[in-house]
Amino acid sequence: MSRKLIAILRGLQPKEARPMVDALITAGITRIEVPLNSPRPFDSIAAMLDQANGRATIGAGTVLDVSSVHTLAELGAQMVVSPDCNPEVIKATKAAGMLSYPGVFTPSESFAALRAGADGLKFFPAFKLGIDGFSAMKAVLPPEAETYAVGGVGPEDFAAWQRAGIAGFGLGSSLYKPGRSAKDVAQLAAETVAAYDEAFDG
Repeated sequence: MSRKLIAILRGLQPKEARPMVDALITAGITRIEVPLNSPRPFDSIAAMLDQANGRATIGAGTVLDVSSVHTLAELGAQMVVSPDCNPEVIKATKAAGMLSYPGVFTPSESFAALRAGADGLKFFPAFKLGIDGFSAMKAVLPPEAETYAVGGVGPEDFAAWQRAGIAGFGLGSSLYKPGRSAKDVAQLAAETVAAYDEAFDG
């Protein structure tokens, strides 16, 4: 089962990439991104791609321009996540054969992203939008649109968001923050997976 959970490893150092990707995959999280405002992010992504060896979908977050998309495609990355809705980034991502998850907050951004070819919508910051705001937008979105809550949403919130119709979540500091060991991330990831499974299959 490929859970709709995206691990956001902001601040990851390249030397942490291999043990961190193993910890997440073992726990059951197989969608992993390194934001481009992390130290030497392309080095980390390359190491994670090599270590995962097809066991996970690896990509970048905080992707703001088309040139970064091209660099990721050359590395063999599989996923592009952004904090904003930039149709040019979405189109370049899809042209390169990668998954596109742009950040949205309004109906206009949501539909613009879908029209540009986005694979899923990253509602960010989700804690500011709230479940009521998401529910109102969900009513007008295509039912097949894959929706993710990102920003200020943790495992304790999964069940409530699931009831509102969310498909998945992006997890940052609740999973990883600089200095946190792979062992600790593995434990947090296991707890996150358990909460997700309870919310969606329980």
